[in-house]
Amino acid sequence: MPTHTNPTRHRWLDVFLAFLGLGLTSFGGPVAHLAYFRRAFVERRAWLTEAEYADLVALCQFLPGPASSQVGMALGLRRAGVRGALAAWVGFTLPSALLMIAAASGVAAVGGVAQTAWVHGLKLAAVAVVAHAVWTMGRQLCTGPTTLGIAVAAAAACIALPSAWAQLGAIAAGGLLGWLLLPRVAAVAAAQESPPYRRRWAVCALVIFAIGLLGLSPLAAWTGSHGLAVFDGFYRSGALVFGGGHVVLPLLDAETVGRGWLDADTFLAGYGVAQAVPGPLFTFAAFLGFSMTPAPNGWAGAAIALFGIFLPSFLLLVGTLPFWDQLRRSAIARAALGGINAAVVGLLAAAFYHPVLTGAVRSPTDAGIAAVGAAALLATKAPSWVVVGFCVAGACAVRALSGG
Repeated sequence: MPTHTNPTRHRWLDVFLAFLGLGLTSFGGPVAHLAYFRRAFVERRAWLTEAEYADLVALCQFLPGPASSQVGMALGLRRAGVRGALAAWVGFTLPSALLMIAAASGVAAVGGVAQTAWVHGLKLAAVAVVAHAVWTMGRQLCTGPTTLGIAVAAAAACIALPSAWAQLGAIAAGGLLGWLLLPRVAAVAAAQESPPYRRRWAVCALVIFAIGLLGLSPLAAWTGSHGLAVFDGFYRSGALVFGGGHVVLPLLDAETVGRGWLDADTFLAGYGVAQAVPGPLFTFAAFLGFSMTPAPNGWAGAAIALFGIFLPSFLLLVGTLPFWDQLRRSAIARAALGGINAAVVGLLAAAFYHPVLTGAVRSPTDAGIAAVGAAALLATKAPSWVVVGFCVAGACAVRALSGG
């Protein structure tokens, strides 16, 4: 007798293999990732239409978290349910995470890494990349005097009070000011496909997200568990990153360097390495979790950090998707988001000043190398990994010529 197979039975495996290929080859950051996804799943595989893809991108731009990773999870969710979302995340994240852990292991094995020329070059690359991010995000998100004022105020507050709570306050204040001051413009509703689960599961996901955001910190303090404190720090960073990508830098700096778990030189070196590997920038968390002290660190610390920073994105995506059509038409929500995004630009500008600029640029030559790297990103749209290579080569050449 012929056997009949369920055509959807192994869809999660198709999703995993597709995203594993993208995780190995997707250089260039979140914007480039979205272009890769469109080519792979709209044009080549026809898993969804152009309009459906645009709607998923709009949802993930609206939510906090890493936009490209969330789009990947949303694509997997549409294709194969929750297993598909997990398969997409693992496939896209695993190559980059392993590379970042290998880099952290190498840095730990070398010792005295902060004084090497190549690490200094990585820090100069971070200056170029973050300067480019501040400029491009500022042009996109601070389009008037109100949003520019919110960004400047947020930057000033975070420079004056460098802490995770100041950053949280700046984000909240930005949302409030956006709600009060920005014009109310609602989006036009589009047809939405029903998600492959019931709304009660979405509500459960949102409740779990809120419990994690509000309850992990007091629980870690009550138990005295360092592992739980690490998970809480990365969970909070993943939950509050509006804009994704480079915006996670100030939050992670406050949660790791700010707590004395990691030195600033290693932090900036890891951020530089993150520019040169494919896949999501949020796998920088694996480098930090591996490198931190005290334990848990190493592989356990990397796993805790990686799971902590991505979990809020998964919960928010599952929790919001059934309500997206109603939410996207809310003029109030969009105005508040405009203020939040402006505040995020301010947070990133503050992080650019400290620790990125103050921790890397020590001479006019350093400033010149970083400026050339930023100009290459802005004017020629050079890939980030090319700029990283240029900055490392430049720093090594200067050290060799100076006899250092």
